[in-house]
Amino acid sequence: MSHDKQRLNYVLFLVAGSGLVTIARAMTLSFLAIKLQQSFGLGPAMIGALLGIGPLMGAVAAPFAGSLSDGMGRKSVLTLTLLSMALALVGMGLAETVLAFCIAQIVAAVALAIYEPISRALMSDVCPEPLRLNYFSWRYTATNVGWAVGPLIGIAAGAASTALFITAGVVYAIFALALHVLHVPIHQSDNTLAPVPAPLLKSLKMAIRDPRLALFVGGGTLLIAVYGQWSATLAPYLTGHIIGGMEIFAYLVSINGAVVLIGNPFARRFIERTGALNGLVVGCVLIVFSEIGFLNAAGFWGLAAASMVVFTIGEILVVPCEYMLVDRISNNRNRGSYFGAHSFSTIGNFIGPTLGGAMLGAFGGPGMFLLFAGFAAASAVLFAIGTRMPPPKAAVQLSSAGSPDTQAGPYLRRANPAV
Repeated sequence: MSHDKQRLNYVLFLVAGSGLVTIARAMTLSFLAIKLQQSFGLGPAMIGALLGIGPLMGAVAAPFAGSLSDGMGRKSVLTLTLLSMALALVGMGLAETVLAFCIAQIVAAVALAIYEPISRALMSDVCPEPLRLNYFSWRYTATNVGWAVGPLIGIAAGAASTALFITAGVVYAIFALALHVLHVPIHQSDNTLAPVPAPLLKSLKMAIRDPRLALFVGGGTLLIAVYGQWSATLAPYLTGHIIGGMEIFAYLVSINGAVVLIGNPFARRFIERTGALNGLVVGCVLIVFSEIGFLNAAGFWGLAAASMVVFTIGEILVVPCEYMLVDRISNNRNRGSYFGAHSFSTIGNFIGPTLGGAMLGAFGGPGMFLLFAGFAAASAVLFAIGTRMPPPKAAVQLSSAGSPDTQAGPYLRRANPAV
């Protein structure tokens, strides 16, 4: 088997693994609130506070883990992360006290925050640059299949049951074992770009000081605030303002999943033709229109066709484009640091529900939807500015063996030929 074939097979293994562990994650972590309510009798305010601690800690830990992966290797860090996730899931299933459950949940949340950026960095390491967009897009599809299938399995098997958590832990452990056993087929010429990794803190400091990445983190935070937890803000609005809002919301969730699966190949071809930056800007514009559509729609068809479909198309454009733009400004020496630092944008998962819920309570639907429309528009501006900025001098010196543009691929270079 040729080396290029081995690389593609390994990338497919990572894509399939992401889908599998997402199923395990969705069939358990989707029901954490139910678990806390049924098993420990906690109220909504306490449940929200407890479930928010872990992801916040994960957003802080991920940049350091990303830099660590540049030094000790992505496979080693990913294996340890997956094993930690497996133990945490089993711990949540067996926990008999609130303290034990919360400790396990925090470990799981931090592990998830670390897994995402490092797994994407490993995919970039292995995948040939002209094919990265395709495989990032397929990975996104696989994870969405996981989120569509996982909750159904959870409901069928008994939401928040101990057996589900243990089963999910076993799935993560199997993936960790497979990842540890399989050889990472990075091409020898790729390694010559970065013969000696930068020290952990130095590498992370370089990533943080890159103004392009700072703008991407800001833009990503605003985007995730809009689409990352959209159900947490849209559901209260629909149930409080639309007749039959809960049933409509359930249909909208299904429509979101269907559009992701059907539209992803078309979105990928569109990005290939226009470039990552243009694809992201178009996605942001569609999200702006969808938020205005949600505000003005009064019935199911307006909410579904004019808003949810448009919103989802915008989402499937911005997600792979954002990853590719981060990949563009990194190289083999610092990719883990860059993806790790960029993962701090997941704090948008808390900004969105918090500010959106506050605006909904204070000003109703107009306040919330216009806020999210403004977030999407501002995000497009931040990404556009970031792609047109030159790399910092330190980054240019460190990548003298291969400039950041050599990592970009033809689609990204076409999007911004001046850089």
